[in-house]
Amino acid sequence: MRVVCSIAGSDSSAGAGIQADLKATSQFYACYCATVITAVTAQNTLGVQDAYQLPTSIVRAQIESVFSDLNVHVVKTGMLGDSEMINAVADELALRQPPKIVVDPVMISKTGFPLLADGAMETFKTRIVPLAALITPNTHEAERLTGVSVHSIDDAKRAGQSLLELGAGAALVKGGHLEESPGTDVLVTPSEIQLIEREWIDTKHTHGTGCSYASAIAARMAYPSDWPLYECVMSAKYWLTEAIRYGIDLGHGVGPTQPFWNGEWGGFHD
Repeated sequence: MRVVCSIAGSDSSAGAGIQADLKATSQFYACYCATVITAVTAQNTLGVQDAYQLPTSIVRAQIESVFSDLNVHVVKTGMLGDSEMINAVADELALRQPPKIVVDPVMISKTGFPLLADGAMETFKTRIVPLAALITPNTHEAERLTGVSVHSIDDAKRAGQSLLELGAGAALVKGGHLEESPGTDVLVTPSEIQLIEREWIDTKHTHGTGCSYASAIAARMAYPSDWPLYECVMSAKYWLTEAIRYGIDLGHGVGPTQPFWNGEWGGFHD
């Protein structure tokens, strides 16, 4: 088994956060997901109603428990909350040096609830971004991290290059909100820029797509075959597109994606 450790917040409706990470990674062959919970949120398909950040001492203890027993191949980070949490997680990861880290820069919910504290952006940029083998911002997150307005493919390329200048090993600027060619993601590495293209599906049921995408990429990066990054992202994009296609009309708002879409909801192994 290949182990992905997700360090993120909990979603009570199970559409995003730790719960989405667990479901996404489990769809990839021989991948096991361990978890470190940074925060507990009260949320549903209508939005986030409240959030409570756990003490950093218990987050550090969770990381110690996972790493002291399991052979972690990839870490995926999600909601980190504030500068104290960012510093605690960064310290632990720098100490343990997992082979690969995928950073999903969670800042705000789809309905506008802040998930990254005011004043924590600089700490995130200096402590977390340089640890990332891959960072996966959407256009709004890329804008906040880099100061580059992202409306087009060329804008996404510039933002991705700026993220590399901040220390990330690679950047995937997700195009779900692009005015030009929505749904086309831009993968920027030190050697090349590649477009990640799949069918654009017009649906409101997209709760948890960012968490799920980053986790699926992490699962592929943990794969024993040591796929190139582009292949890992393309595979995850294919899986996510179908998860969006079969999104669940659940509750009264934005429903979650369907991670168990393959066959008889039996998992994605190809």
